[in-house]
Amino acid sequence: MEHIRDFNELMSNATRYLESQFDLSERTIDEYTRYWRRVRSFMGLNGIRTYNQEVEKQFLADDLRGRNKFELSESEKRVYNCVKTLTEFAEKGGISIKLNAFKPGKPKIILNGPIGDLFVSFLEYKRTECRWSGDTFETHKNYLSMFLKFCNKANIATIADIEFATILLFLSDPRSIKGRRRGGAVSSLRAFFKYAFEQKLLGIDYSVSIPSYKSASQPQLPSTYSEKEIVQLLSSIERSSAIGKRNYAMILMAVRLGFRASDIANLKFEHLQWTKSTIEINQYKTGQELVVPLLPDVGNAIIDYLKYGRRNSEEPYVFLKEKPPYGRKCDGGLVSDTVIAAFVKSGIDTKGRKSGSHALRHSLVSRMLEESTVLPVISEVLGHASTESTRYYLRIDFKSMKQCVLDVPPVAIDFYEQKGGAFYD
Repeated sequence: MEHIRDFNELMSNATRYLESQFDLSERTIDEYTRYWRRVRSFMGLNGIRTYNQEVEKQFLADDLRGRNKFELSESEKRVYNCVKTLTEFAEKGGISIKLNAFKPGKPKIILNGPIGDLFVSFLEYKRTECRWSGDTFETHKNYLSMFLKFCNKANIATIADIEFATILLFLSDPRSIKGRRRGGAVSSLRAFFKYAFEQKLLGIDYSVSIPSYKSASQPQLPSTYSEKEIVQLLSSIERSSAIGKRNYAMILMAVRLGFRASDIANLKFEHLQWTKSTIEINQYKTGQELVVPLLPDVGNAIIDYLKYGRRNSEEPYVFLKEKPPYGRKCDGGLVSDTVIAAFVKSGIDTKGRKSGSHALRHSLVSRMLEESTVLPVISEVLGHASTESTRYYLRIDFKSMKQCVLDVPPVAIDFYEQKGGAFYD
């Protein structure tokens, strides 16, 4: 969408300005971009194509419920200031901000020169388009700085001078990269060279040829819970109080629909299509539209909360905080913390497993796989744009994998009795 591309460019330029003009940490920069992405989501949900001061006013009125700056909490003031900063940059091309308003950050990694400039463009693209967190951004920046240092030592000044052999030499040079860090470097270099090829900066896609680095450690399997454990979890939730009714409805949405914590927190009344028995949202993480059935038990839990638990409020969001300050919308962190607390109360053994809201999403997929649900259907339920994202979950389809197990062929006894065998005398 054109307005998304324009806004992403504005975010990218504003981020570069902050980095070049102020000594801000990556965490602080990430906080700015995180709030700006909320503005982007607001624009998408409301069909707004161009960002200006009027959009700023509309967003702040919606997000902060029309209160003035002096009535806001500290976290809300940060939202206010970050959005004001973006508006000023959009209108003036600069930011008149007090330097002493920020704490000095850690020493920054400098990516300079023609190759370094391309690395910066790549990282900014990933930060805005893929919503890289500050830690992810910093990790990739670190690996790319190692490669840049290697190129500088080898007198390689431009991307056109980089050959595939250059990449292999870097990955095999223990003075440049050591041990398991090679795996991270491989990931960063693949991502960059794929970007360089797609942007026509290189005529060859080196990313497909960069060899994998084999590490002894294996990625952890997604945490899942059995149907019996899920029933135990839901049964343990106290539903007589307002907060209990809210928590039950939120957790049930994660259990039955696989909703992310951010989408549960941002659920609005307009998303509940009662006449069509559907929930229709734009996912906070991806921006992709998602339409799922409004299941009877989920609908009944929401109605129970709205009628007998929710405080009177003009907030457009369904789920509100039940602790001071009252009447404010929930956030994803609160939803995830609610799930974790429910697991603790339920007495379910979570040792070796994560117990946040995403574990409930994984558990839903696990049950669908056990029922032999095809991958495209699972992708649609989860709101994935491609089945490639859903393939990650195939590792927990133990039922199907058991069908691929081969019998161990019999081994003759003389094999063990031969010299060097286990029974050799």
